[in-house]
Amino acid sequence: MAIAFALIGALLMGSIPTAYLVGRANGIDLRTVGSGNLGATNVTRTLGWKWGLVVYVVDLLKGFGPVMWLPSLVGLARGWPWGVIMGVLAILGHVRPVFLMGKGGGKGVATASGVFLALTPIPATCALIAFVLVVSVTKYVSLGSLVGAVVLPIALLIQTRSLTPLVFVSLAIAAFVFWTHRENIGRLRRGQERRLGGTASATGGASS
Repeated sequence: MAIAFALIGALLMGSIPTAYLVGRANGIDLRTVGSGNLGATNVTRTLGWKWGLVVYVVDLLKGFGPVMWLPSLVGLARGWPWGVIMGVLAILGHVRPVFLMGKGGGKGVATASGVFLALTPIPATCALIAFVLVVSVTKYVSLGSLVGAVVLPIALLIQTRSLTPLVFVSLAIAAFVFWTHRENIGRLRRGQERRLGGTASATGGASS
């Protein structure tokens, strides 16, 4: 029973619609503004970088908390498999928030970052650094997210020097990130993706 409550707790923590709440606090529904995505990028473009940073940090903690704290509360190991399961539930909750009837949500990057910072800090930090560098140079948040998703399993494989279950999980999460960014990938290929703090190089194109 305690395990079931922990699993439900992970899903509910991930489902906290941070961007939606921040938008409502500022008198707007972010689902109808900009890209319509409930993620930190849309918040940054709509409300400024300070609110965007708040949303990113909270969304990251939505992944970090369930992995770091919930397993130990019910006497389970933080790593494989229970920490991973709770992390995945948190990511799913972020993408399909229970509190918004499974609609809306973000693309899972910040929450996944929190999950892997709790599970494997060094590779996750490498992925975050790659994300920051790519976004700093290109101003494409979506491209930074995709590069970070690729760097994570590579860094994890270098660290472990073996195909551990966590490597396969990171590959699955990377595939999931590419899937949630499939429209961004199309816009990047067409040169229509919107840069952070700017506009798309052609018509259309909102990121993340």
